[in-house]
Amino acid sequence: MKNIIFLLLLLFQTSTLLFAQEQANDSLVPKNLNEVIVIGKKSQLYQKQLKPLATIDEYLQQSGKVEMIKRGGYAWEPMINSMATERTLITIDGMRIFGACTDKMDPITSYVEVSNLSEATIVSGQQGGNHGSTIGGAIDLKRNRSGFESPGWDTSLNIGYETNANQKVLGTAINYVGQSFYIDTDLMYRDVGNYTAGNNQEVLFSQFTKFNFSATSGFKFNENKLVEASIIYDKAINVGYPALPMDVSLAKALITSLKYEYVPQDSSIKNWETKVYYNTITHRMDDTKRPSVPIHMDMPGWSDTYGFYSKVKGIFENHHFVADLNSFYNSSVAEMTMYPTDPNESLMFMYTWPDVRTLYNGIFLEDNIILKKHSSLKFTASIANQFNEVASELGLESLQIFYPDMEKSKNRLLKSVSSNYLRNHNSFEYGFGLAYGERAPSVSEGYGFYLFNSFDRYDYIGNPGLKNEKSAEANVSLSYATNKKSARISASYFHISDYIVGKPDATLSPMTIGGSGVKIYTALDYGTIFNSDLNLEYAISSQLKWNGQLVYSYGKDNKKENLPFISPLRYSTALNYKTQHFSSEISVQGNAVQSQYNPFYGEDRTADYAILNLASSYSFHLDSSKWNLRAGVENILDTYYSTFADWNNIPRMGRNFFLNVTISY
Repeated sequence: MKNIIFLLLLLFQTSTLLFAQEQANDSLVPKNLNEVIVIGKKSQLYQKQLKPLATIDEYLQQSGKVEMIKRGGYAWEPMINSMATERTLITIDGMRIFGACTDKMDPITSYVEVSNLSEATIVSGQQGGNHGSTIGGAIDLKRNRSGFESPGWDTSLNIGYETNANQKVLGTAINYVGQSFYIDTDLMYRDVGNYTAGNNQEVLFSQFTKFNFSATSGFKFNENKLVEASIIYDKAINVGYPALPMDVSLAKALITSLKYEYVPQDSSIKNWETKVYYNTITHRMDDTKRPSVPIHMDMPGWSDTYGFYSKVKGIFENHHFVADLNSFYNSSVAEMTMYPTDPNESLMFMYTWPDVRTLYNGIFLEDNIILKKHSSLKFTASIANQFNEVASELGLESLQIFYPDMEKSKNRLLKSVSSNYLRNHNSFEYGFGLAYGERAPSVSEGYGFYLFNSFDRYDYIGNPGLKNEKSAEANVSLSYATNKKSARISASYFHISDYIVGKPDATLSPMTIGGSGVKIYTALDYGTIFNSDLNLEYAISSQLKWNGQLVYSYGKDNKKENLPFISPLRYSTALNYKTQHFSSEISVQGNAVQSQYNPFYGEDRTADYAILNLASSYSFHLDSSKWNLRAGVENILDTYYSTFADWNNIPRMGRNFFLNVTISY
């Protein structure tokens, strides 16, 4: 590990000497090695995707670096580079937001809608560390902003219906842009019943109802100063989770921010953006609608986050630099109250998250340097201090049963550094990089108290003495592109020391009725994860285009045992026909047999599958309005299947006909 860090520092120093001797031959802006999934602006949503009113989960699955853990029909958990949310970072417009559910039933992606997003930027590994520490990478969900480019009013209406689960979607957007003021508003409503898997098998408790409101407003003082305020209010009720023993009666979020943006003139600093934000999440698990519940439980959770960041972007000679100072303060509380069937017995109450307070302060630096006309070298580095404190005395006393010497608070220093080289010449582009990063244990890993995992059926207890996870990373990419065809292959390798997992403790008894035992969070010596993806595209003609994707992952621990949630070979292919007003696409997607499973984590073998999809769209003008009709069928053959990432082998949706209508003015 020390040798890798030394090599990165040596590369940094050597490059500095090179830049002192050689000036750039070109002022082209260096490329970032990011993947961007275009979700679309409100008035152009139909132009972007096969099913415009799909959930954000379905959009993110298009990436070769993202998989989704599914516990029901709602709020899938994103994994980046085969790593779940403990090891990754998800933000909305750069804002840190933390879920309030101990079972991870409320990932950050569940609090936005496709109609108020423009794109999702996916960054692999340490290059995604500009808003906090990460191991696997980051996703930043960017919201729509009208800006000041198109003055006047802009409105749209979205209507959708899907036969499977009787899903109804209704949304509207109203935007106004003036000379010095703009406002974007968006409403989206979804009502979904139980869906059916292949062969018309109903999946009970998979329903949900969701309402989302978003607004962003900006005021321009002059040509280079802007103040922008934004709000998201999201509320989901009656959310079923068929793969879990409990449902959710309420998942609610309020996300607010105030931003000041300054664009200096005739300066090396090109943009200076400062944002303060606040968000609060409420989450209530509920088992009252489940039959045969051994003991009724209430499990509410709350998460409040206050934060800010100040980001400067600039250019000095051949250096394109970014400096980002960021900080947040979070409070995470979760409770469990058990109601015995015998009314003479007392209620049992405990904190499953004992009001854990987290204060994070960090700085992220990036220097993207043009070496020559066709090549660049990018360095990033960050350092942060994370302070955790258990504010609940009852929660502290509970954890001290297992850790008598446990202190109320703990400080951690988190570091990261990366170096990436990129060269493009003629039709070829290649890049490679090295990185090192650290992350602190999550709230559950450090301070969780009897958290039941229905996947392996163990109760989990946190460990405040865990060391930071440390990741050494290598990545490489090669691409070729012409006007008619393109191919890109990329791969990344992670060697993660002190890899955090839960291990059984035979001396402890489970609290959950029917539980297999108790696991204490501890750390393996290391784990290794390898990911690769191949993306191909070929324009058969100006109207007909083919694309394909192949993804392979591999993960082992220090004893050569399989790590959890490692995808088998995954593939997709599509043929798209498009004219000025009409488009149609037929696609196939599937997985090979899951042979890299590990029963220790609750996994089992899953069969291979392939599903066939078809969709078409037609757009036209009617008076002053523009219409787009898109209809299609997913899983045409009504295949019954379950993937490696489906919690407790919950089956995915069977045949589904859908109709999306977008009307814009």
